[in-house]
Amino acid sequence: MGVMMVDGQLNGTPMDADVVVVGAGPVGLALALDLARRGISARVLERGRGTFEGSRAKGVQPRTLEVLDDLGIAADARAAGGPYPPMGLHIGPFTKTWQMQHPAPVAAATPYPDILLLPQYATTALLHRAVLEQGGTVEFGVTAEQFAQDEEAATVTTGAGRLLRARFVVGADGGGSTVRKAIGAAFEGSTDEADRMIIADARVDGLSPDRWHVWPRTGGRTVAACPLPGSDLFQLMITIRPDDPADLTEEALAALLKRRAGRSLLLHGLTWASVFRPNIRLADRYRNGRLLIAGDAAHVHTPAGAQGLNTGIQDAYNLGWKLQQVLAGAPDSLLDTYQGERRPVAAKVLGRSTELYAGLKQPRTRALTRGDEERQLGLSYFGGPLAPSDTATTAALRTGDRAPDAPLPTGGRLFDLYRGPHFTALAFGTHASEALASLHWPATGAPLHRHTVTTATTASTPDEASLLTAYGITDDTLILVRPDGYIAHIHRPGTPTPPGVGLTETLRRLTPAPAAA
Repeated sequence: MGVMMVDGQLNGTPMDADVVVVGAGPVGLALALDLARRGISARVLERGRGTFEGSRAKGVQPRTLEVLDDLGIAADARAAGGPYPPMGLHIGPFTKTWQMQHPAPVAAATPYPDILLLPQYATTALLHRAVLEQGGTVEFGVTAEQFAQDEEAATVTTGAGRLLRARFVVGADGGGSTVRKAIGAAFEGSTDEADRMIIADARVDGLSPDRWHVWPRTGGRTVAACPLPGSDLFQLMITIRPDDPADLTEEALAALLKRRAGRSLLLHGLTWASVFRPNIRLADRYRNGRLLIAGDAAHVHTPAGAQGLNTGIQDAYNLGWKLQQVLAGAPDSLLDTYQGERRPVAAKVLGRSTELYAGLKQPRTRALTRGDEERQLGLSYFGGPLAPSDTATTAALRTGDRAPDAPLPTGGRLFDLYRGPHFTALAFGTHASEALASLHWPATGAPLHRHTVTTATTASTPDEASLLTAYGITDDTLILVRPDGYIAHIHRPGTPTPPGVGLTETLRRLTPAPAAA
């Protein structure tokens, strides 16, 4: 692969899009938005008649907020959402209150230290609006039923019999993904049919909106109600046993809430309801040629810890720039690194989410408390296919680590430099600045933004000290940051580099044409 498409054609064959995205949930829309700002044409197919209307996944983690910042919608997300309220555990006439989410210390490394409470319908709406503003469209009521591929393109057959040809197809179509089935991926894991929960969005009179209420009940009949920001709705979570009826009508749910939580509570204004069964599954492959999967199509989680939606959006963020590069002529092997980097993350997150879900069955505050591990700021691709473990490091960072935010000596912040669909090269010191100026970059694919951050490697102001400490700078260093905000390469002029892991080799893996450092 690695052949460029010109004027919507490949070798003379008309193309309907560069990429067809199947599914218009947060993951599919995040990918479509990222592709649109890169000038990559995408057709988004959604079998539903509109965007998802439920609150289901409602926690946006700090790392995902950084992604939304880069995509231009973090401010809108924060305006629509709010902080997690304290949790109130109702036991008889007593209520024990505590903070489920430990507040993170304010630090220069991230502008978003805490999780944001934002119902899924709001996240989806923000992403959908941003896609439209970029000139994209979502085709609702369209099912993608069959897939084929050849050396030039992939073909999607819709339920109406239409054929769409594109260079790549990405399935962001949930746990029942048709794209995953076409890939032939095994979806290994389990579904506990005996563990069921009703999740519903409704108004509840008689319930204070200043806390997340929990009524623990024995025998698998616990009730919880979380107030949703920007509305007078609560997300209700009602566990039911295998032999309990799952009546999702407003009348039945109102009666159930009275029996379980209190006779004074009046449920009304139901907007959405569903029965949830905990799935814990992970696809054994994320790619087959021109077909790829992301989000719940690749991994499904329990709802505990707010990990599933966040991991899926970060899948899209990892994949978007790699699709751009390969479409521009970069080695096709770059797309193989998508699975190599993201599948280990999903496996780790699945383990943590499962552990937290088990804690929900033990109404103890320690089992329900969340902290740093869930924020996903410490995830790294070090040791993966694009970040060999024998590459150069600094005193604080390795190749594959997340590039932290920090104040700039001239004002502003590093995240201001990273924002956008480009690579970023940072020079610290005069020799690094010279290396930066001589760095060759191809004219196609994602551009490179070059910045000499400072010509000194010792601090003379507190902001410089914060910056140099965050990046572990002790001598002249050139740092290449990927479009998704992870470190692609660390180059220290004058320091010997092991064979095969130098800057030139890194650029050959990432860019459309061999580049010489």
